[in-house]
Formats: sequence, C-alpha cells, structure tokens
Amino acid sequence: MRVRSTIAPRFVLALLTGLFGVAGLGPSEVRAQIQARQPIAIQFSLDRPIDAAAAPFVMAASNGLFGAEGLAVSINIASGSPDAIGRVASGSSDFALVDINELIRFRGKADAPPVKAIFVLFNRSPYAVIARKSRGIRALADLDGKTLGVAERDLSIRLWPALARQNGIKLDSVKQTKIAAAVREPMLSAGQVDAVTGFSYLSGVNVRDRGIPADDLAVLRYADYGCEAYGFAVIVNPALAVGKPVAVKGFVRAVIAGTDLAIKQPGRAIDEVVSRMEGGSRDLELERLRTLIAENIVTSEVKRNGIGAVDLARLDRSIDQVGEGFKFTKRPAAPDIFDNSFLPPLDSRLIN
Repeated sequence: MRVRSTIAPRFVLALLTGLFGVAGLGPSEVRAQIQARQPIAIQFSLDRPIDAAAAPFVMAASNGLFGAEGLAVSINIASGSPDAIGRVASGSSDFALVDINELIRFRGKADAPPVKAIFVLFNRSPYAVIARKSRGIRALADLDGKTLGVAERDLSIRLWPALARQNGIKLDSVKQTKIAAAVREPMLSAGQVDAVTGFSYLSGVNVRDRGIPADDLAVLRYADYGCEAYGFAVIVNPALAVGKPVAVKGFVRAVIAGTDLAIKQPGRAIDEVVSRMEGGSRDLELERLRTLIAENIVTSEVKRNGIGAVDLARLDRSIDQVGEGFKFTKRPAAPDIFDNSFLPPLDSRLIN
C-alpha cells in the first residue's frame, strides 16, 4: 500500500502537467505531439544475408542507437542489390544497403524513380580479381592469356571493361568462363581456373580459409588499378526523404555511430553479427570486418572528408566507368546518385 500511495500523487501530477501542456492545443496538434513520441517504424533491406559488412547496422540496432533517434528498425534480406533497390523504389523498404554502381545503372534507365544514396559505407569498392601466384599471376597484366572464372550475378565483372581499357588489357585476351557462385573459390583452389572475380572481403578471405597459402594468393583490387568506383551505400525511398527528413537524418546518425563502434570494437561487433547468422564462423567474419575497415571503409579520403560523403567529381568519373560496360538510356549525373543533405557536419563524421 505504501508503494501505491507514493506512486499515485506522482501519476496525478504527471497527468495534470501533461494536460496543462496540451491545454492550448487543438485536437490535430495534440495528435501530432502524441505521434511524434511514437517510434517511427522503418524497414531496412540488406542486399544479402547478414555478414561482417552488416556490422555497423547490427551495432546500431543492438546498442539502441536507432531507438535513440526515435526509430524502430526492422531488417529484411533482399536477393541482391537490384532487388533491394526495387524495394526502396516501391516503398516496401525505406532504406537499403546496396552497391552504388547498381544504383547508377538503375538511374540510367528510362523513367527510373529518383532513388538516391545518402550515405556511403564503402569508400572504395570491394571489386577484385583473386588469383594464385603459382599460376603466374602477380599483377593485372598477367591475366593476358589466362582463364577468369566469373560467377553468376557477379558485380565485379561489370566494371571489367573499364578496368581492362585503363590498364591496356585487350578484353578478348582474357577468357571468361561462367561458373556457379558456390564453386568459385573451390575451382580456384583446385586450379580449374586461373583467377576469379569477386569481392576482396568475401572471395579473397574465403580462398585463404580454404587453405591456399597467403604467399600464393594475389588479390588484385580494382581500386589499386584506377577504378574510381565507390562501394556499398545506404539509399532512401524518395517519399520518405521528402516527408520525414528528420527521421532520415536520424537513421544516418545512428549508422555513423554504429560504424564507429564496429571500427573501435570489431570483436564485439562480430559477436553480434555471428549471433544473427546461421553457422557463421567468428574467426572468418572477424577477418572480413578487419579487411573491410582497412581496405574499404577507413581510407585516406574518409580521413580527410569524413565517413559517408562522396567526392562528386570522383563519383562522376565512376559513372563514366560504369557506362563502359552498360548502355545508359540517360546518363545520370553525380547529384542524381548522391544527396549529401542528410549527412551531419564534418566534425560528426570524422573517423580516427
């Protein structure tokens, strides 16, 4: 009884305070204030099952960073970047993490909805050719006369025409053989192909995990050979961007904070990631995350310009590179692809 007699006056006081606070407001204003206190339900799509690349978002969710911004975020899994972009364009998802180069191709089609990226997580794309030195491949030029395994729906091969031209490699001098994604690394390990295309943090790490000695492995990153492409970025539904800009900015702030945590505490981040995976290997995912941080996330450009932003001139050049392997109906400009208005100030985006 003593507990109730203590709580009751406080409850009445709180109720009266609330009533006085809204006494001068009309019904619609009261409803607006009540709704403003409710978390905004957000659907967020990953373009593939959860792995180390999802660490910033997992950390934002598990540490209450989305909740602190008034967002209730649910994560769903798409079947690739085109599917994730389609979900955001249709409004079935509010945000998605996608390959920005797929967004460029999407926006280069006739009557494409004005979906834009608002935060770039991978400042450098993870595209790479993964090869074995014992097969005579130590540099990109060594691919001349070799056989390149290309997995179905591989995104790296779509920028191969631009990369080959930049490096003086004739496209017909490298034989491409189509393979299933599931046998990409096994075929390279068995010597059935000389090299494969893929993501450095996925295929590059997988091959090492299959027992290929590190000194026999050549990971030829596109970014080291003149590819200007950015990598994975967060895109937003256009209607949400216009109708709820505060929520969009809150989502970006939470992702930045989650990324910072993943960089500073990779082991803890991977514990959270693996707990959400089916049969995930902690050691393998930790290696992936460390590879991502070092090669794709914390770059010299990010150290100068802060995380999440783009250099519009570089983005424009990357659009031209995408165009070498894709026919635009209407070439998009850099501002069609990226909107920086939802990013917080630079001092909030600097990553040590």
